[in-house]
Amino acid sequence: MNTSELWIGGKEHKPSSGEYFDDLNPSNADLIARVAKGNMADVNAAVTDARNTFDHFRESAVRTREKILCDAASIVERDRDVYMDLLINEVGSPQMKAAFEVEYCINAFRAAAGVPRRLVGQTMPLDRPGAFGMSIREPVGVIGCITPFNVPLLKNVKQIAMVIATGNTAVLMPSEFATQVTVQFAKTLHEAGLPGGVFNYVTGDPAEIGDFLTSHSDIAAINFCGSPIVGQHVANIAAKNLKPVTLELGGKNPLIILDDADLDKALEAAVLGIFFFQGQACMASSRIIVQSEIAKRFIPAFVEIAKGVKVGDLSDPETAIGPIISSRQADRVKSHVADALEKGATLLHGGEWVGNCCPPTILSDVTSEMVVFGEETFGPVTSIYTVDGLEHAMQLANDTSYGLSCAIFTSDISSAMKAATKSDAGMVHINAMSIQDEPHIPFGGNGMSGLGREGTDADLDIMTRWKWITIQVD
Repeated sequence: MNTSELWIGGKEHKPSSGEYFDDLNPSNADLIARVAKGNMADVNAAVTDARNTFDHFRESAVRTREKILCDAASIVERDRDVYMDLLINEVGSPQMKAAFEVEYCINAFRAAAGVPRRLVGQTMPLDRPGAFGMSIREPVGVIGCITPFNVPLLKNVKQIAMVIATGNTAVLMPSEFATQVTVQFAKTLHEAGLPGGVFNYVTGDPAEIGDFLTSHSDIAAINFCGSPIVGQHVANIAAKNLKPVTLELGGKNPLIILDDADLDKALEAAVLGIFFFQGQACMASSRIIVQSEIAKRFIPAFVEIAKGVKVGDLSDPETAIGPIISSRQADRVKSHVADALEKGATLLHGGEWVGNCCPPTILSDVTSEMVVFGEETFGPVTSIYTVDGLEHAMQLANDTSYGLSCAIFTSDISSAMKAATKSDAGMVHINAMSIQDEPHIPFGGNGMSGLGREGTDADLDIMTRWKWITIQVD
């Protein structure tokens, strides 16, 4: 039986409590690993080690950090199949999604490798005679990182690659449903030559150790991805301790299809945008807003395609929908759909589950009284709304407390740019699906979708701080 420990100071550490918990395959409930259950003492040990390591890693040569990140990319590329298997078996990723995540990890390491040589400041004139001014960026210290189950490899590399690039250190708390991806990630960094103590992880119950990690006096900044409720809690902790924080909290993302859209491309974007990884994606198109004329063709075509979406068998590369990650999340999906139907929504497609896999579920006649109207379901469930034009579409698109991603399909550039400027989302995609991400872009949203942005340039806002230096030369 596979047993995984904590990772502190570049070594495996047994949990001080001696306790372990089960990490199960969501498809069949098979035991993947017995996982160390860290407690506050373990978190403290990891943070302390990371703080001590920071004192010398911050002075590491640019070429050292650059090489570690390049080598890590090459190792992930070599071990692609290992990561693919973990993503499929541990979190229920369809093969297409797993392949996307591995490729993203490779690219993110390489993108971060270019950052150490671009950590530049400025020179500036000053008012007083004979004075010279400059500004520099310096690393902040230990970053507390918390990653979700749905894209564990992607979020690990998003948060940790830039920690390395900027000369910081980190303590990561991964989702209890995605521990083994993080175990393999640590092995990759160790083989790439990352000094012990730069990257540490503590597995365990987030409810028991999360607050201790984020409020620890030696944590300089926090990078969190999860639900809005927990994100607000983390933000309160950060505010109380005056710590910078990046929050990525999900979305209720609209896909707008106007009458002049390319129907085939819009259909492809709709199918991928909501059924990708069984809808367990923060950018999923959980609201499809269709202009009335094209709706007559789009809706029946979309339903027909949904009937052919493969569900269940993750060994089949054509399978698009695998298992919902946990019974708690499955109950959430079921309750959202049941509430909508009880209050008058129409079920266009969906119904009987396949084990713990939810079939593609399409609703219409959804109103604001229904939970699914405003809350993120995080499953392969979407609602279709019919509108009479762009203004109506934008009103509905912005009628949400979230603001992460918005997609619009139209052949008119004026309509496209009006939508882009009127949208309250942090990211707008014209004639492309709502699920888009690359390592260097400013990824993030507004409102309940979070605070701050992720990306090789945007991360500098949280992982470095400005220092102004003056020299009196005469």
